[in-house]
Amino acid sequence: MEISRIRALRGPNLWSRHTSIEAIVSCSETERDITAMPDFEARLRARFPDIKFLEPAAGQPFSLAHALESAALCLQAQAGCPVTFSRSVATVEAGTYQVVVEYTEEDVGRLAFELAEKLIASAIHNTPFDLDAALKELRDLDEDIRLGPSTGSIVYAAVARGIPYRRLTEGSMVQFGWGHRQRRIQAAETGSTSAIAESIAQDKELTKMLLHSAGVPVPNGRAVANGEDAWKAAQEIGAPVVVKPRDGNQGKGVAVNMKTREDVLRAYEAAHAISEDVIVERYITGHDYRILVVGDQMVAAARREPPQVTGDGVHSIAQLIEQVNKDPRRGDGHATSLTKIRVDDIARAVLDKQGYTIDSIPPKGTLVVLRNNANLSTGGTATDVTEDVHPELAARAVEAAQMVGLDICGVDVVCETVIKPMEEQGGGIVEVNAAPGLRMHLQPSYGKGRPVGEAIISAMFKDGDDGRIPVVAVAGTNGKTTTVKLTAHILATDKHRVGMTGTDGVYIGDKRIDTGDCSGPRSARNVLMHPDVTAAVFETARGGVLREGLGFDRCNVAVVTNIGEGDHLGLNFITTVEDLAVVKRVIVQNVAPNGNAVLNAADPMVASMASVCPGAVTFFAKDVHHPVMTMHRAQGRRVIYVDGDAIIAAEGKTSHRIPLADIPVTHNGTIGFQVENAMAAIGAAWGLGIDWDVIRKGVQTFVNDAQSAPGRFNLFNYKGATLIADYGHNPDAIQALVNAIDSMPAKRRSAVISGAGDRRDIDLRRQTEILGDAFDSVVLYEDACQRGRAEGEVVGLLREGLKDAKRTRAVKEIKGEFVAIDTALAELAEGDLCLILIDQVEEALAYIAEKCKA
Repeated sequence: MEISRIRALRGPNLWSRHTSIEAIVSCSETERDITAMPDFEARLRARFPDIKFLEPAAGQPFSLAHALESAALCLQAQAGCPVTFSRSVATVEAGTYQVVVEYTEEDVGRLAFELAEKLIASAIHNTPFDLDAALKELRDLDEDIRLGPSTGSIVYAAVARGIPYRRLTEGSMVQFGWGHRQRRIQAAETGSTSAIAESIAQDKELTKMLLHSAGVPVPNGRAVANGEDAWKAAQEIGAPVVVKPRDGNQGKGVAVNMKTREDVLRAYEAAHAISEDVIVERYITGHDYRILVVGDQMVAAARREPPQVTGDGVHSIAQLIEQVNKDPRRGDGHATSLTKIRVDDIARAVLDKQGYTIDSIPPKGTLVVLRNNANLSTGGTATDVTEDVHPELAARAVEAAQMVGLDICGVDVVCETVIKPMEEQGGGIVEVNAAPGLRMHLQPSYGKGRPVGEAIISAMFKDGDDGRIPVVAVAGTNGKTTTVKLTAHILATDKHRVGMTGTDGVYIGDKRIDTGDCSGPRSARNVLMHPDVTAAVFETARGGVLREGLGFDRCNVAVVTNIGEGDHLGLNFITTVEDLAVVKRVIVQNVAPNGNAVLNAADPMVASMASVCPGAVTFFAKDVHHPVMTMHRAQGRRVIYVDGDAIIAAEGKTSHRIPLADIPVTHNGTIGFQVENAMAAIGAAWGLGIDWDVIRKGVQTFVNDAQSAPGRFNLFNYKGATLIADYGHNPDAIQALVNAIDSMPAKRRSAVISGAGDRRDIDLRRQTEILGDAFDSVVLYEDACQRGRAEGEVVGLLREGLKDAKRTRAVKEIKGEFVAIDTALAELAEGDLCLILIDQVEEALAYIAEKCKA
């Protein structure tokens, strides 16, 4: 068994909506059916008893590829990853399979494949495999890279509301929403949290001064210069005291209930190790409470207890800690609901004050405290008290958060009980925290969890706001680029700042910010990250869908123009038009439930996609009497068609009419494929709910020139001859161009063509077969990139397509695109027409434009 390629499908894809790892797996003839491999299954199960074999498709034997699929999925599941989807599919190449397995963290998914391959190999060769070590490696990696509980709770709340998210770093920085509606968080800190508020919260002395000025109860205290000054401050305030770093966090370096000089000096050193500035303040007796404030509301409260164990008269403190740390809720970091208790110098010092060492055996029932502070990050526990908090105490916490300026704030309160106001019991606010941990509220040790993630998302996004901008995805064999550009122009006419991707780059408004073929998911994601974009239109190419999936979770409108032969058939196991249709329909499968698919009713494969659309469907076709159109219209649904000299958009008894004369791109309706492109774009705009006056203005003002739609039927005048430059690169596109040109008068017709080396031989020949019946002369040229073909091979196939030409009598073979253009131009006379199928789009268009100026 050999794995030749592994790639991550990071968005909705050919197989499912799940993020997945896809591997290309080759099996020998013996490996294609494990029943021909004695003892393999028994050996595999002996190494991984919990593996569950996933049934192959009907008629397929269970191969090693299927065993790999089962192992990769079950290893992740056994390690605690919430994965359920996998599939193995035999390709057209004998013994080669596409194996797809869901992942929740990409690196974990890749590691699962590596370990699964080692597991399979160990079963084949009867060598050892350490399952426990493999599962631990997966768990450790998953815990290390997955979102922690705090950030995760916010993300899950966003997902529940349909708000899209994207993780921006391997840490806890996440973007919610798209374009101008996006918001960002880092842990429990939002993009609205000011740096000044965070700075104030980190400065405990400044925080206390501000709270005191607002009349919020705080403990007396001051900053100290050294250990002796700390003891002096303790005497001024009156022991016991708290010694803590001025800008610490997570309870690091904090010592409470310090009474003696020795205690204070030791506590000063611990605090000074964290921060140059140290504070000594009055120790308030009572319990430690954390109140979570979001916006102007208290949303949760918990009583925190320091890490502690209870003696049983048999085990040592070290053994008791070990027992507590076996709780599956306790981990080494912040990924679990509780943290393991650590034994360090601070814990030993606290034990020493109680007369214990780590090896002491405390009497049965004796409570042994291992730290004076109650932070979960040091092993403490929490009890939910949200419903017990007195309204005045909650109001004080909100005042504290607002005084500092924090939109999400953890307010630390020390008092005897939260059922009374702080002033009645001598309690006070001892600290205000930016980016507070949420674990204690989500999964408290005792009591019920609180939906704090939902509260944070509600503060960031108003009710009904899903953070999305309108997204249109366009797929098809031909017409995609023009449809994308016309749709984007209509949106711009509607005052949107449009982000647009296509084969010639990425555009934000009128500015191109990236060049080259940008019709893949990465470019789409980049557009959705742009803070100025209010709507997006994406050309969605086959290659990107196969390579990585979609760059978005769902779209408002999916447009499929057509499905034709020659669109990279033979690549990536897409060998038939039917295979191609399955790829193109991915955007239709991922239309929002309240969205719309705009489908070409005249193309049976496109029309059939209606059955997989979660939203509504708009059909378009020139012929309103097409059976698909007739049925759809009879049901009162949306159809777009041509009636005489106008495009009609009808729904039920309502219709809208746009004269073809008012749509310049169609040349008064004479260019058939542009009429179809216009109908598709009108359908997309209609699906977005754009006003019809805006749609009419948009199609009227769209100019199809080399600047606005490069390589898409760009017209030039050369000394009285008509030049048409187009990037047509498959038989269907060339046939559409020929049909359009047939309606244009010309004394003599010539064509200039090359071919892409990654097309099938039959497609290259077919292109010139079409041209040979429509043009008097043809110039063949070899383009800049042969894409794996030998020199002269492409031109040879193009010449073969002309051998039975009905019209072409003159054929020339030229080396180089620009030389070929010059050769054709040199033979033109006034009234002639020349179709130039360009390869280097921008360079060729600039070259032709310069020639036409001369």
